[in-house]
Order: sequence, then C-alpha cells, then structure tokens
Amino acid sequence: MIQLETAPSDAGQRLDSYLHARLPEFSRSRLQEWIASGRVRIDGTTQKRSYLLRGAERIQVEPAEPPPLKAQAEELPLEILYEDEAVIAVNKPAGMVVHSGAGVHSGTLVNALLYRFQKLSGVAGEMRPGIVHRLDRFTSGVILVARTDAAHRALAAQFSTRTVEKIYLALVHGKVKAESGRITAPITRDPVRRTRMTSRLAHGRSAITEYRVLKRFEKFTLLEVRIGTGRTHQIRVHLASIHHPVVGDTVYGAPGGVLDRYFLHAQRITFTSPATGERVTVTAPVPGDPEVFLRALARLL
Repeated sequence: MIQLETAPSDAGQRLDSYLHARLPEFSRSRLQEWIASGRVRIDGTTQKRSYLLRGAERIQVEPAEPPPLKAQAEELPLEILYEDEAVIAVNKPAGMVVHSGAGVHSGTLVNALLYRFQKLSGVAGEMRPGIVHRLDRFTSGVILVARTDAAHRALAAQFSTRTVEKIYLALVHGKVKAESGRITAPITRDPVRRTRMTSRLAHGRSAITEYRVLKRFEKFTLLEVRIGTGRTHQIRVHLASIHHPVVGDTVYGAPGGVLDRYFLHAQRITFTSPATGERVTVTAPVPGDPEVFLRALARLL
C-alpha cells in the first residue's frame, strides 16, 4: 500500500495527473486503471480520475500486479473448424476477446489457443501469437490463426492483396430497399469519440463493403456481407452509414436494451493454405436460428 498526502499547493490538480507526477515508476494508463477499479482512495472513498484535489487529503494507492508480458495459456472451450500444418480456423464465440489489451488479460482466444496448441507463430509478438487478423469482441464466427512464422507471413500477404474472401451475416434494423449494394466510404477514427470509427469525413482509409439481402422481416433485414478490405469496425460503420445499424450495436446507433451482443457473424472464409497450396473454404455454423432470435427480440421491442 502506498500512502500519499496532498499539500495546499496541489489543489486544483487532477487526481491522475497528481499520481503520475508522484509515482513516475507507473504509467499513466496503469494508474488510471487502478483509479477505475477502486484501488485508489481519497480519505477513504473512491473518486474519478478527473477528480480535482483540494489539498490536505490522504491518498491510499493499492498497486495491482502488472499484466503479463506475454500471453498465458488458459483452459477454455475452443471449437476448431479446420486445421493443417500451417493454419488453424476457429469458430470464435461472441463476447470472447481475441487477444489481451485494454485491461483484458484472461479468457481470450489467444489464451485458449496456447493451451490447446502450445506453439504458434511469433510474428505478431508474444501478446498476439498466431493472430493474423481479428474479429470484434461481440462478432462471432471463423477466424484464422497461423501456426508458424512462414504461414503467418503467407496469410498476411493474402490479406494484403485481398485474395482472402470473407463473408459475414448481419441482421440490421429497418427494411433495406435495394436487393444488393456497395459501400465505399473511407473509414477513419472518430475525432470526437475516439473508441469509434466513422465514414462521415472526407478522408480515411479506403474500405469496400458489398451486401445482398437474404431475407426480409417486418422490422429487420438479414444480409450477406462481403468485405474487400478489413478496416476496424468496417461492416458496423458502413451499415450504420446507410441507416441500417447492426441489431444490438448501440455504439453505431442501434437501440439499446435489446441483447448483450450484436448480430454479426463471420460465416465463411476462403484462403490458400500455405501448407498445401490449395484453396480452402471454412464455414462457421450460425449461432442460433435468426427466426428464434427475432421472436425473442420482438418481445423486447
């Protein structure tokens, strides 16, 4: 336990700034994590990181163990869809984070993979072994993992040259008028809300999303989505930009209080195996019947 006492000259400083100045051996982000998790108390009570000091306060800091410098193996359920000497294809469940970050260090796909396979590609570093591409936390479906460095580089080249075909299922709000469409708006970080991306600005990274209607419901449309690029939140951003946000995706405009995930599923991926040189298509089962899901959804709306 670290004990600090503020002086009158400290009045007006933000709590996180004060701690960073007094405890330079810890990063600002770690100190902010401790504040958010209740490990910092001012006169016995927790405060936000933006709290302004008054001076003459007693501050207690309870340091937490630093996060691991490399990913740790963890026994977790894992559905393998395909594997050869170079590649593993996994059906990632919605809610599972792909690798450690932003305060999440357990329960990740990487932890589960290390427990099951022990050795994976090291190209992406010790915190992300084997990870060539990612899926958002609440997106389910097929994801490829490289077993060797050579396989990692070969798969990365396929993603870069857009020879990997990725097909998603997306249930969106509203009635999509056209039977098919193509969205090409560039995507960049939202300058106001930094955890979001946006396609509303004139600049950004190029992005291509194509869709076609699979089935129409009274208030929703089920789409098959094909992406030619792999930008952060691409499908979610692009569909929201045409006023059809993915069901459950409150970050991009869907109504809240519906479910604890969004209905976006990486259904199919086609790639060339670095082990065999052959084209491989892997399909991930849809997690639940959309009809059953919609009946449950109708009771909530």
